Amino acid sequence: MSSGATPGRERLIDQFKADGLNVMFGNPGTVEQGFLDAVDAAEDFHYVLALQETVAAGIADGYARATGGAALLQLHSGVGLGNGIGMLYQSLRGHTPLVVVAGDAGVRYDAMDAQMASDLVAMAKPVTKYATRVTDRHSVLRTIRRAVKIALTPPRGPVFVALPMDVLDELNSELVLPATVPLTDVAPSAASVGRAAELLASAERPVVLVGDGVSLSGAQRELVAVAELLGADVYEVDSSEVNIAASHPLRRGQTGHMFGPHSKELIGDADGVLIVGTYVFPEVFPELESPFRAGARVVHIDLNAYEIAKNHPVDLGLAADPRQALRALAGVLEHVLTPAQRAAAAGRLDARTRERVRADQAEQEAKASEEAAGSPMAVFLRTLAERTGGDLIVFDEALTTSPLVTRYLPPERPGDYHLTRGGSLGVGFPGAVGVKLARPERLVVGFAGDGGSMYTYQALWTAARHGIEAKFVVCNNRKYRLLDDNIAQYWREREIPQHGFPGSFDLSHPEIDFAALARSLGAGGMRVEKPDEAVAAVGRMLAHPGPFLVDIQI
Repeated sequence: MSSGATPGRERLIDQFKADGLNVMFGNPGTVEQGFLDAVDAAEDFHYVLALQETVAAGIADGYARATGGAALLQLHSGVGLGNGIGMLYQSLRGHTPLVVVAGDAGVRYDAMDAQMASDLVAMAKPVTKYATRVTDRHSVLRTIRRAVKIALTPPRGPVFVALPMDVLDELNSELVLPATVPLTDVAPSAASVGRAAELLASAERPVVLVGDGVSLSGAQRELVAVAELLGADVYEVDSSEVNIAASHPLRRGQTGHMFGPHSKELIGDADGVLIVGTYVFPEVFPELESPFRAGARVVHIDLNAYEIAKNHPVDLGLAADPRQALRALAGVLEHVLTPAQRAAAAGRLDARTRERVRADQAEQEAKASEEAAGSPMAVFLRTLAERTGGDLIVFDEALTTSPLVTRYLPPERPGDYHLTRGGSLGVGFPGAVGVKLARPERLVVGFAGDGGSMYTYQALWTAARHGIEAKFVVCNNRKYRLLDDNIAQYWREREIPQHGFPGSFDLSHPEIDFAALARSLGAGGMRVEKPDEAVAAVGRMLAHPGPFLVDIQI
């Protein structure tokens, strides 16, 4: 707590520090110059410079995901906010708690419609939970505390505060106090948990659909307990963290994010559905009718009440903390499941366990086949897995190469794997920079496609400037391969004869020298075309004392 009048720009930094926001990611601009001058003079407060606002937003997103807390992002007026909006959309859909600030010239200039003038709040609203502008010197810190609280209260997400220069230049005597974030580890009532158990216990084909609300709550162990009691397949829906270990026999993978019929096919036979910590369904082309079979009993648990029954009716919705709710549900199921139901659940688990053994054998054969075929990516991943023992953090924006990445580096432990989310490209490399800054003791490797990497390649410069030793891999197929796959599906659905892919999907000419580009930004770099080069690349990458990029030809 502090009192006595000081310039608002200095007091603002004290407020950020009181809320544990000691690192700010950004790109500077003229209307923030007084504030950034104060930042430069502040003790125990660090500015991480990015060369473009999208990069800064991506680094902040990765940092927040790795720390589990909020991250502070500074953008430059309307033009900088405009640059960052695509990445902020990803943070909104992924529930990343970002505290975003941007300056403008000043309240006294509002009537002038001057250079760079824009309605920052209106711009930010579609991609944030909360957006506002401070116009009075007596409410700067109050507004920041409110924003921090909103960002960190589930459903978490980015918030935006516009900070006019003249307001920050005025003397400010507000008290510096940490924001109060409400506790949300609320348990459902015994009656509602009993009703959920009643709906699910008799299911013969149960399914659990999970999302990152499980990870946020730290409910992975409780999720597994419920799934095993029910003998239920677990599908990840809006999922970008480790919500259940990849090796668990009941984990069935992702439902997908493009086509509703695919998700419907996976869960259409289920007669009991438990949804936890996710919305259903996040596809680009979703099913308009309910994908659940007629008569299926559906229970939805989430702290985000808005998502419960948002698109499709459910039999029971519980606005509760996933960990508390699942723990209570497991306790009730232990008592209400009949011997016959327990035996049936155990049989389903045993069947999936045997399938997993066969699947693991098939995976080993697939790996051997990839390596025998001379796949540099497969050899690189196998070597990386062997050299590290799997002890690394992966930031995965490999997209069409992701199945290969996770085959060798499966997501097993919470915090060791982060997947791109929200649909916008470019988070892979800056996300890895943010994760490494948050977890400097760990090896962090960011994977991105050649197309996606070029959205935010400048992140390597930030890593080099600030001594952030993240590693990067370009999965280089010289195209937007995901678009090839998606348009092929489009042609099949509409019975359009297959023909050449649109030229706008091709990135083969002129060829991008990713390794040379990395070196020009202060990082190490190496191109890999052959399997033996892939083995050497792992050694060079791990030994390099700074950021290092490997460009692997696919």
